[in-house]
Amino acid sequence: MQQEITGRPGPEEESEQALAAASLKDLSMPDGLKANMALFLRLVRKVLGEYDTGLRKSFDVLLADMLAANDESASPEEVREAFARAARLIDSMTLRECQLVTRAFTTYFHLANIAEEDYRVSSLRTRERQVDVSSEDDPINTITVAYRRLIEETDKGEADEKLRRLEFRPVFTAHPTEARRKAVTGKIRRIAALLARRPQLGGPELLENERRMLQEIDALFRTSPIAIKKPTPVEEADTIIDIFDNTLFEMIPKVYRRFDDWELGEKAGCVPPVCPAFFHPGSWIGSDRDGNPNVTAKVSLRVAEKFRGHMLRTLADATRTVGRNLTEETMTTSPSRDLLNLWSHQVEMSEVLTARAEALSTSEPHRAVMLVIANRLEATITRTADLMYDSCDEYLDDLRCVQDSLASCGAVREAYGPLQTLIWQAETFGFNMVEMEFRQHSLVHSRALADIREHGRWGERGELAPMTREVLDTFRAIANIQRRNGVNAARRYIISFTKSAQNVADVYELARLAFAHEQDVPTLDVIPLFEQVEDLEGAVETLDKMIQLPDVRRRLDETSRRLEVMLGYSDSSKDAGPTSATLVLHDAQRRIAEWAERNDIDLILMHGRGGAVGRGGGPAHHAVLAQPKGSVNCRFKLTEQGEVIFARYGDPTLARRHVEEVAAATLLNSAPSIEWVNTETTQRYADMAAELERESREHYCDLLNTEGFAEWFSTVTPLTEIGLLPIGSRPAKRGLGAKSLDDLRTIPWIFSWSQARINLAAWYGLGTACERLDDLELLRKAYAEWPLFTTFVDNIEMSIAKTDDEIAQMYLGLGDREDLSEKVMEEMRLTRKWVLAIIGEKWPLEHRKVLGPVVHARLPFVNALSLLQVSALKKVRLDNDKLTPEERERLIFLILCTVSGVAAGLQNTG
Repeated sequence: MQQEITGRPGPEEESEQALAAASLKDLSMPDGLKANMALFLRLVRKVLGEYDTGLRKSFDVLLADMLAANDESASPEEVREAFARAARLIDSMTLRECQLVTRAFTTYFHLANIAEEDYRVSSLRTRERQVDVSSEDDPINTITVAYRRLIEETDKGEADEKLRRLEFRPVFTAHPTEARRKAVTGKIRRIAALLARRPQLGGPELLENERRMLQEIDALFRTSPIAIKKPTPVEEADTIIDIFDNTLFEMIPKVYRRFDDWELGEKAGCVPPVCPAFFHPGSWIGSDRDGNPNVTAKVSLRVAEKFRGHMLRTLADATRTVGRNLTEETMTTSPSRDLLNLWSHQVEMSEVLTARAEALSTSEPHRAVMLVIANRLEATITRTADLMYDSCDEYLDDLRCVQDSLASCGAVREAYGPLQTLIWQAETFGFNMVEMEFRQHSLVHSRALADIREHGRWGERGELAPMTREVLDTFRAIANIQRRNGVNAARRYIISFTKSAQNVADVYELARLAFAHEQDVPTLDVIPLFEQVEDLEGAVETLDKMIQLPDVRRRLDETSRRLEVMLGYSDSSKDAGPTSATLVLHDAQRRIAEWAERNDIDLILMHGRGGAVGRGGGPAHHAVLAQPKGSVNCRFKLTEQGEVIFARYGDPTLARRHVEEVAAATLLNSAPSIEWVNTETTQRYADMAAELERESREHYCDLLNTEGFAEWFSTVTPLTEIGLLPIGSRPAKRGLGAKSLDDLRTIPWIFSWSQARINLAAWYGLGTACERLDDLELLRKAYAEWPLFTTFVDNIEMSIAKTDDEIAQMYLGLGDREDLSEKVMEEMRLTRKWVLAIIGEKWPLEHRKVLGPVVHARLPFVNALSLLQVSALKKVRLDNDKLTPEERERLIFLILCTVSGVAAGLQNTG
């Protein structure tokens, strides 16, 4: 019947065509990846068909229409007709059918992500297998490549000094940009493991593998993509613990070991290591209280204890495992005097523990000592005063005593093998797993001080406001964490919206006011966060006054003049546009680095980057290499947020690659050649940058300042619905009304434009700026020569590749503002035209031989979900008065499901 009415193939034939077209759409896609994509599409269709054959037919027809619309040979009329057919199909479906088809597409995206990840892992392993180990160079280990280049450009002494300074500090945050619930994550991991095993299987084992895959995919399809409730900050800490258990604890020492293996050759594992423990993770989870009323002093204490307990249990287990294997007996491996002294000390602490260890390790002193060390870690968890370690340094001293004893009697492989791995793990994670960093808005501090001055330090002249009490309790919580876990566990305090040095002085004053005795005040490194454009432009003046404060001067003396400064990418981009923010931030980094050199400051710049391009996203190692001279200085620190955490650290092989690439770039940024290129090209293109910055900002602000823009933005994007997603404990707004963009957080701002397939926050203003500059040759030269501009344009190209004009116009049609819609669409066309001209491409990602085909192959699937979303939004926006409360609730749930699916398909949210 369908064939008779439409002139198109019937459902079954169309299903097979859709499958073939989707799996073979781009022949340049690698065969292995293409095969796995086709496998997963087949399995999703099988699961959907088993659930409801009618739903599978709807899925196939919708996909076929979107494939037709994405056909590069199709005329504009054919594209519009394909979208119209798909829209008619969606309108004919019930809400329940729409929700189930949405789940099917979302399930496929999770599986497609697994296939891509599997391809990246297998490709990396294939490349590593092909490395000639007899060669002096390792083309795979990027840290080795960077280190060798430093030696070539300077000398070994200077290269070694830079290596010793190396630090990579990712700070994990709870910003709500992970639209995938945890119940889904577990299934994804199991399916990924099944896929990884398939190449080694055949016959019945392969059939069993597919059966288990179908079992997991069926469960994934039947699981609601939307969590039942928002996570609490304490629950959000599980994100870090999950990554720690599955990846970081075992992976990080392998990064160090790989460098040692190449640099030391046959001596590796037999001599003291050369690679320092340079990876030092931080966390804002449970401590970032800027705009999050759910993070309190009590919550911070609970999260800190959660990290501490888990870390100590993990170290205790690892210590016991290493210790049990140290079965070298006294006759072959005589203990050193220091080890015997350590044993005597342990006997004095507990005859019970040492007697038990000695009974298990007769004539095996190193084993006995290690077993007692493991027991002491367990005592540290329970805080048993006579046995617990006071600090991780004390624990490390004991481990090194065992290591030195083994080495002194010739057991070097035992000394620098698993025991060294354990030492690296302790040096990296300490007893606290992550270094908690506290953050609060500058206005909160000034208001708390005003309240205290009015009512007295302890509220003697009246009741202190709850917020003031909470501010004071926060400093008491920091002191508590430092007493239990050490100063490094919680010494950083970040001030959002830093406007002046007075904001820094306020924090130190409040910290003193929280305690009756000066000796109880915690050690604090107060970090200014410059976010808005005017604050970035005035950062050097603020820092000049800041280092004159007595509290700051004292900390500089105590830390060898080490100072951290944070730069915010999100608010500057939202306020002035992506082009302006990128160039202003780059200039601010250059000026701050020059200021630090003038003032003999050991600078660490912290980058508040997000996953999306509009928040400074993109490949981190490319961003590092584009930083101005002196702004990295062998130390790189950035926030890792939301979906980026799972993407970068979810798989051990890919996580290792990410860490190595960022560490290598951090080293290489200080190479004379890199410094020269960044400095010289920044100067060469300064006039061009100034014009682009000025013109893009003017055009961007003109859009945002148009009367009624905020209300229109809320109408044409799923902003309101995104705020309902239970994906983070922090509210989407800082407290002002829905009609104000000023207090809207950047994450939902970017998330909303991404969902509408416009990605405005990543590119708006650049097209007009290039048009007014009107110098393609100059722009092409800048793209070829200036690392910052290259990275910026490449990131915008990626963002544009995920836009869709037809769908964007559907979203914009939800609002009754033709003038604003035309502004957006015209700027999108201009930006696409100029970016493609600068890069020299006919279509976005044309020259990216793997990434381009992969992104384009996803678009028909994403488009299907976007159509489902915009259809539901249209009913909520335009037919709201006709809906029953139940219908409206079900439509909202459908929108939330499509949001989760589109996020999985585009692989970026906020």
